[in-house]
Parts: sequence; C-alpha cells; structure tokens
Amino acid sequence: MSVKHGFVMMIQDRWWNQFRLRSQHGKQTHSYVQRGAAPPKNTLKMLFYVAKPVGQLGGWADFIERRVGDPAQVWMEFGSESVLGSREKYDEFVKELEKVSFIRFRNLQEASKPMPLSDVLAFLGVRRLSRKGFYVNKETAEKLIALME
Repeated sequence: MSVKHGFVMMIQDRWWNQFRLRSQHGKQTHSYVQRGAAPPKNTLKMLFYVAKPVGQLGGWADFIERRVGDPAQVWMEFGSESVLGSREKYDEFVKELEKVSFIRFRNLQEASKPMPLSDVLAFLGVRRLSRKGFYVNKETAEKLIALME
C-alpha cells in the first residue's frame, strides 16, 4: 500500500482546542477518536482544518497510525491519548458501535498564520472541501505547512 504524504482532516473547534491544550501541557502523542473505520490509513503528515465557526487550516502533526478495533480494546490501549477525558465520555461518544478508530499523531504544531477557508480553496483550486478529509501530495502538504508557519 502506498503512503500519501499528507492528509487534511476536518476537526471540530472543541476537539482542536483540547488537542492544543494537551500539547501546551507537554503531551506529545494524541489520539483523535472517530466512529467506524475513519481515514487516514497511510500518510506522513496530518493537516487540521478546524471547521465552522473557525473555518481555517489551524496546524499540522506527524501521523503515527490509525487503529481500528473493538471500542473497549482500543480505549484500553490509547484512551489516555484522547481528549475525551474519561471512559464514561468515551462510551457516550461511541455508543453501541462495533468498531472505532483511534487516529494517532505526535508533534502537534499550531499554525502561527492559520489559513482561512477562502485561501485554502484558492490554493487547492477547488470549490469546497471534503468532510471526510482528503490526501495531498508532498509538494502540496509542504507548501500548505510553509504558508502556516
């Protein structure tokens, strides 16, 4: 399976802020919890598009892996990396699902110059962004990161 260089992930403002706080408190490894088998599978960099009301590319991180599995099992392994805070909040989030994804990343970097949606769309030459996220090649990922630095 080929590795794509970057993946632009949609993230809600509340989760983004929690990851930023974890990072500011010295946490290096984080897990973003998604219901079912969520992307990305293979990538090197993750770029975070913070959805409405913020509407901007807010930062990036190094992708570690995506773990898909039984909710109880993956929580035991990686729950401490999540921003959900407790097993009760996690159970409420995943409900009765058979599979859940933990998207693991490290070295979260907050953009010093976040990129507004209009600039992202113009740069990519598209009219809208996929809600599920999308892969970008190495050149595009590097340029987007450079524009946020």
